Amino acid sequence: MTNETDPVRAVAAGYTFDGPTLDLGALMVDGQPHPDAQIRIPLAMLTRHGLVAGATGTGKTRTLQGLAEQLSAAGVPVFLADMKGDLSGMAAPGEGSEKLTARTRALGQQWSPKAFPCEFYALGGQGTGIPVRATVSAFGPTMLGKVLDLNATQESSLGLVFHFADTKGWLLLDLKDLRSVLLYLTSDEGKAELKAIGGLSPQTVGVILRELTAFEAKGAEPFFGETEFGALDLIRSTPDGRGVVSLLELPGVASRPELFSTFLLWLVAELFERLPEVGDLDRPKLVFFFDEAHLLFNGASKAFVAAITQAVRLIRSKGVGIFFVTQTPKDVPGDVLAQLGNRVQHALRAYTPDDAKALKATVSTFPKSQYDLAEVLQNLGIGEAVVTVLSENGAPTPVAWTRLRAPESLMAEADPAVVQGIVNASPLLATYGPAIDRESAYEILAAREAQAQQAAEDAAAAKEAAKEMEDEAKRAEREARSRPTAAPKAPPNLIDQALGSATVKRAMNTAVREITRSIFGTRKRG
Repeated sequence: MTNETDPVRAVAAGYTFDGPTLDLGALMVDGQPHPDAQIRIPLAMLTRHGLVAGATGTGKTRTLQGLAEQLSAAGVPVFLADMKGDLSGMAAPGEGSEKLTARTRALGQQWSPKAFPCEFYALGGQGTGIPVRATVSAFGPTMLGKVLDLNATQESSLGLVFHFADTKGWLLLDLKDLRSVLLYLTSDEGKAELKAIGGLSPQTVGVILRELTAFEAKGAEPFFGETEFGALDLIRSTPDGRGVVSLLELPGVASRPELFSTFLLWLVAELFERLPEVGDLDRPKLVFFFDEAHLLFNGASKAFVAAITQAVRLIRSKGVGIFFVTQTPKDVPGDVLAQLGNRVQHALRAYTPDDAKALKATVSTFPKSQYDLAEVLQNLGIGEAVVTVLSENGAPTPVAWTRLRAPESLMAEADPAVVQGIVNASPLLATYGPAIDRESAYEILAAREAQAQQAAEDAAAAKEAAKEMEDEAKRAEREARSRPTAAPKAPPNLIDQALGSATVKRAMNTAVREITRSIFGTRKRG
């Protein structure tokens, strides 16, 4: 771009709006920022969503930080996924330097160090922050199918399992609830009910069960359960009118990137469900940033992409703006990309054939301009971007090579003690801190199994007792048969009768005494 007055004025005019705006930075002219040509974005158009893209190390994180700061100052709450942990510095004032002062002065930015009101969250309480949990039922089969890496048929079958649990009144609150239902359907007791569920085969249930077990083994269980996080708690302001910046800490769950990206989508779905229709506002009720957006779409099913597309298309009417943050626009499906009216494109490299294709695809997503974008995008410095946004009448603004404003909060991690102090002082800690485990599918099925086991044990004991009684009766019968019997006495003969009479017994006793006395000389003398 040449240093001609008319082109500069034309670009500056394209970024002059009547309503409130965010200042992105200053137009670059011949390699230098032009402070009289400020590049802005209307607050009212943030609900038309946006994309922040660029190669690693080009300044995307600081762009997010600067946007979040200005939104907070304008009274708009912000949600940020903190992938690397370095956005926590928003809770502390920035540190000035000569280099920073020179940069901001050249931009026409009146820089001063500021801290912003922050709330820190952690998935499942794994990390420093208010625990964010979701029930399995609220998460739903489509999003759960995505994190379990199920194909379309298996995802549909999982939906049937959810429906079956609903008809039974078995709450699916955590992963052990879902596992219990799957185990029940594959058990002898549940086979008949499995057969009655149309289109659900034992083999498919087995696949889902294996994937769920592997998912739990990778540490996902703490993310599911109660107390479930209320998405409306993201929409909060301080007494002085600043919007609260909600930071979800994610480094602790880096082993399951698809899990936390899907959790972000769940939050959007919850917001859509709970927020009323508001139409067009002069500023959004909340701006939501999806960092590392490519993780959200990798391996996603058609149903999952359709869910994201619908959420992005419809949530505008609820006053929520969504920005996807990734490396190139090709990381985002075309149907979603078509909904993103505001673009901040940082530098891209073309070191490989794939890089060259990505660069060409990126250029094709911008309106026609006076730039050779294929060249400009490779030559952007750190903290510079090519920008086009939607004007207040919905038309795209001129493409502008922009040097972006510097954040006023700390561009590094905050002191852990500061973060912990904010968490401890949060009014949300008492609500979401404790994990509860009320009666649900797991407890119901465990009780049924215990009752069935007790009944089986009682039946076995009764059978054993009956067998012992039968054995005892048989033993008594055998003993009775083997016992010897006494011979009957013969009737006495005449001699026995005589000897048995009393008279005969006395005569015999007298004779015996007389004989004894005669033998031993004791006979009485006359």
